[in-house]
Amino acid sequence: MTKKISIHSFRGGTGKTNSTANIGSLLAIAGFRVAILDSDIQSPGLHVIFDVDTDGNLLTLNDYIWGRCQIQEAAHDVTSVLGDSVEGKLFLVPSSMKASEVARILRDENYDPSRISDSYETLCEALNLDVLIIDTHPGLNDETLLSMAVSDAVGLLLRPDYQDYQGTSVALEIAEKLDVPAIKLIVNKSPALFSPEIVKQKVGEAFGKEVAAVLPHSNEMMALASQSVFVIKYPDDPLAALFKQVTRGLME
Repeated sequence: MTKKISIHSFRGGTGKTNSTANIGSLLAIAGFRVAILDSDIQSPGLHVIFDVDTDGNLLTLNDYIWGRCQIQEAAHDVTSVLGDSVEGKLFLVPSSMKASEVARILRDENYDPSRISDSYETLCEALNLDVLIIDTHPGLNDETLLSMAVSDAVGLLLRPDYQDYQGTSVALEIAEKLDVPAIKLIVNKSPALFSPEIVKQKVGEAFGKEVAAVLPHSNEMMALASQSVFVIKYPDDPLAALFKQVTRGLME
């Protein structure tokens, strides 16, 4: 059975998309068949990290939403990004960056968010997936709620910021009401002057949930500017080890 993992944050700017890309890549490197679905259709970004051009004729999640293709036809093999010796497989279902496609989602009354979640099982079966990772839209909307509802695990990203704390408490309460089997907190972009151990303890106590890892602010990540997968570019960096820790926690 395919394990479904949603990666979510209540606010934008937490590093959710980059984290999703690194988690998916690590699982493929470990030998799993993985697909990442970019359901952040209002502000997609995964295609940039995996160098997938959605401005041309490439099929995207939007094409599936409007009935122009089957969901598996919008899944593109990006395993080559990970190197030559990867035993697993990594697929990406990108969302379109065309302004007309984004605008149509926002204005078309015929848009049905449940069509995305309805595609998950078909995608898992068609690609024989071990893991499906869903990169959600920040905040709480229909797509996010439907993704959480069918997930085996949810990774909630937050920064050590009181605005993030308040929003995360709402997202956490919703995930619990949806009976998500496993919910892991991931603190990201923690300043170097903060003790990771103290941050982990305080966040864990505040929310009553396990903190999978405290990821520090990284100049290397910022300089990479979403042009590559961090764990591929910097495999020996301490942050890469923390991404591995997060990945193990979500797969438990």
